[in-house]
Amino acid sequence: MTTYKTNVKWGKETIEIELNPSTGVSGLKSELQSRTGVPSERMKIMPKSKGLWKGVLKDTCDLSTLKLDGITPPIQMLMMGSATLPVEPVKKTVFLEDLPPEEAAKMVEPSGLINLGNTCYLNSVTQCLRVIPQLRNGLKNYTPTSGGGGGGGNQQQTQVHAMLLKSLLSTFDTLDASPTAISPNNLVMSTKMAFPQMAQTGPGGAPMQQDAEEFYSSIMGVGATELRGDNVIKSAFNNSHCGVDELNGANNVIDAVFGLKMEETLTCDELAPPGENKDDAAAMDTTTEGGSSSALVEPPVTTYDLHRKLVCNIQGGVDASSTVNITHLAEGIELSMTGKVEKYSDVLGRNSQWTRSQKIARLPPYLVVQFGRFYWKATPDSQDHAGVKCKVMKPVTFQSVFDAYEFCSDKVKKVLKVSRDKAAQEEEDRVAKKLRGEDVDDNGDEKKKEGGDSDAAAMETEKTAEVDESMDDELKAALAMSVEPEQQPPVGPGLPANFQGLYELFAVVTHKGRDADGGHYMGWVKADNSGSDADKNGKREKIGDTDEDNDDWFVFDDDEVSPCKTEDILKLKGGGDWHMSYLNFYRAKK
Repeated sequence: MTTYKTNVKWGKETIEIELNPSTGVSGLKSELQSRTGVPSERMKIMPKSKGLWKGVLKDTCDLSTLKLDGITPPIQMLMMGSATLPVEPVKKTVFLEDLPPEEAAKMVEPSGLINLGNTCYLNSVTQCLRVIPQLRNGLKNYTPTSGGGGGGGNQQQTQVHAMLLKSLLSTFDTLDASPTAISPNNLVMSTKMAFPQMAQTGPGGAPMQQDAEEFYSSIMGVGATELRGDNVIKSAFNNSHCGVDELNGANNVIDAVFGLKMEETLTCDELAPPGENKDDAAAMDTTTEGGSSSALVEPPVTTYDLHRKLVCNIQGGVDASSTVNITHLAEGIELSMTGKVEKYSDVLGRNSQWTRSQKIARLPPYLVVQFGRFYWKATPDSQDHAGVKCKVMKPVTFQSVFDAYEFCSDKVKKVLKVSRDKAAQEEEDRVAKKLRGEDVDDNGDEKKKEGGDSDAAAMETEKTAEVDESMDDELKAALAMSVEPEQQPPVGPGLPANFQGLYELFAVVTHKGRDADGGHYMGWVKADNSGSDADKNGKREKIGDTDEDNDDWFVFDDDEVSPCKTEDILKLKGGGDWHMSYLNFYRAKK
């Protein structure tokens, strides 16, 4: 039945309703009673639009006989009467207990995972991987292959890998749909089947504590073996920014999402590379049979390898005699990417000392950094064991934003520098405008003004138009080509436009305790702050006097989940018996 938009004036309020003539006068009054609280028997409804009834509306009036189509919408009415009944709320109140479990899970804090006996290593890593949409998309579109599993393994191994990946996705989905902590039985069982070393038990039969990084690397290895194929990779990135140039050799979801293509260069310390250290090389001249002299040169050896994480070398225990003191994440990463190795020299015909230097040749959308907290210390004087696993307790600071620019190859730096220079110029222009007293917003755009400024803007536009008319076509074309930005080659898959090499911290796995084979792991995951009132108003809470946002986070202590802040995360640097970062998860910053 046709309905008509109607406005009913009641005192100072205007009630908007949809008039349905088929329900009659009783239906109209019932609708108004629920909206205003005025009893139907005390209502007096009078017309304001022409073509309606005359006087006060009677209960016997047939609304369907009125020519409502000829009245200009909305139809106007006037109602008189005092409200004596409670008004039904426009939006019905629904209690959390009455919601379905999957809806209730969206209204409360994220759910935790029950500890099934030293499974905190698994719980913490799972909570961090849970918030990576590309990984979940790849798992949803994964179909086990028969006989090979995409990696050439046997049928039994493929089945075990498939069980592990399916249970991981099932755990993610169950966490999303449950308002309370869940038990990861299937994930723990499939993990122990896929990695028998994680099924070890102690003298009393209780499960032994495992390494969270070992579990993460094992999951990555299985995913890289199984999640192969163009269709799976494209589905992980929703068919965007995952072409051949972006992938740059990545043939599976794991390497596309987490993989770093590392460029390693080895240079011989005793011989000069071509074009370098010519004075030193001249001192090692050799004389050929014809009597001519030639300098000994050793060309650098460049190789490429794939890594799924960066390592922050804390320099503890590995080289106790070293004077290097690592206090910051960037220092530890730089130390791990350089070093000395002994290698055979074809020119010298013997082993010699070489300098190793690594650079990132392809950046991932998600970057994982491992802190070298644990190391093996040999104990030759002990009769009980050959060595012990020790933990480095020293503090190593990190920020909520990680800059990967200095660790990249020259080719990648060249691409990133374009966006970085553009952003620096925009910031410089914004500061300059503020210093001149111009009213600009955070993006550097000038705010609209009223009054005389409009005349000045009009004159400026007129001058610009005169200049444009005076230019010939060739000059205009040349100017357009110079203004048009040059298309930059991609530096990795799934990276945002104008990527500057900056990554934001979104998850951390920490370890508490002095025993490397014991202690307790916890996961810390950044909350979605995009829909908060502070984000909408552009006034996010800051950490102290800094410009760093103090966003909301959640800490997952197995089945117990608590809120925390960014300032609490930055305190996980170590240096005592408190929780200290072991795995940092970063994502490309937009």
